[in-house]
Formats: sequence, structure tokens, C-alpha cells
Amino acid sequence: MSKRKSAKYKINRRLGVNLWGRPKSPVNKRSYGPGEHGQARRRKPSDFGIQLAAKQKLKGYYGNITERQFKRYYTEAVRRRGDTGENLIELLERRLDAAIYRMKFVPTVFSARQFVSHGHVMVNGKRVTIASYQIKDGDMIELKEKSRELPIVLEASASPERELPDYVDVDHNKMRGRMIRGPKLSDVPYPVQMEPNLVIEFYSR
Repeated sequence: MSKRKSAKYKINRRLGVNLWGRPKSPVNKRSYGPGEHGQARRRKPSDFGIQLAAKQKLKGYYGNITERQFKRYYTEAVRRRGDTGENLIELLERRLDAAIYRMKFVPTVFSARQFVSHGHVMVNGKRVTIASYQIKDGDMIELKEKSRELPIVLEASASPERELPDYVDVDHNKMRGRMIRGPKLSDVPYPVQMEPNLVIEFYSR
């Protein structure tokens, strides 16, 4: 598992953005990077630096994705027809952990991965413990009956902090939902601007 979970807010400070839009993010108080040199004057980034930051931002947003795994998404996005950047976003959003985060069954992308790996989630009636499992249109995603009353679930589903996007259909009374369609970049409620076109440029150098 990635070590990113233990230092998730460090990503925010390093990139200078509130990546998940959380009220507790340190960027809300200090927008500079971590460490004693965090306030040092920054040079104008190169094209490579801009592309790298875009990749780190998108990869970091999904929590525990490794570089190797992320590059596989890029390769698959290139292989598919259509806009490669849009394909990349759709592949990331079709991850099971991303789907249950979007459906507000869990409060963070980090807890989403753990929730899936602990066996709380079923897809089409079968338990799935692989966070990267790709959801298809119409797949029924539901929480196990014993998991529906967990405090983390009840708090997340009732939280006004995030809104449900229109590409998922969710019933919080029964704690289940479906992905209606694969989203485009403009459909995804990212708290910060994502630039998948720069990510594609980074890998195609």
C-alpha cells in the first residue's frame, strides 16, 4: 500500500492546492510547501514541471494509486478510441474505490480503498475487495448489510460537504447505487482544476 495515506495533507501543501476540498486542509491556512524551505521564492516552472505537477495532482487525488498503476491507466487510455485525456478520467472514475467515494458511502478516497479491501462492498451481489476493480455502466454497487450502519458510512452519506454527480444514481436508504455512464472531465466534481491533457503530454514525452 502507498505511504501516501499517512501524509495525505503533505500533498496539498507541496502542490499548493486543497486537493480534496476538505475544511481541515493545511492549505486553507498556509499555501506554501512543507518544511523549512517551504516559503522560499519559487522559480517559474518549466513545461516539464507544469506537466509533472498536473500528473501528481491527478494521481494524488485518487489516494493510493502507484506510479506503475497510474501509467497503466495512461496506456489503456491511449489504446482506446476518442480523447486520451477524457479516457484517462473515465478509467480513474470507474475504479470501485472512486465510485463509492462519489456515491458518498465513505468520507475520503483513502477510506474508500480501505473500505473495499476490508470486504464491505458488493458489486452485482458479489463481494469485491479490489479497489481498482473497473465498474461498468449499470453495475449495482451496494454495501453489505452489516456495513450500512457503520458511523463512517452514516456520517459520509449525510455530509453536505460533497454533492452527488449526475453520472451516478444512489439510494442512501438502501446504501446502493449504480454508475449510469462514464463521466467526462467536465462532469467530475473536482475541487481543483485537473488537466489530463498535461498528464498525457508528460507520459508521451
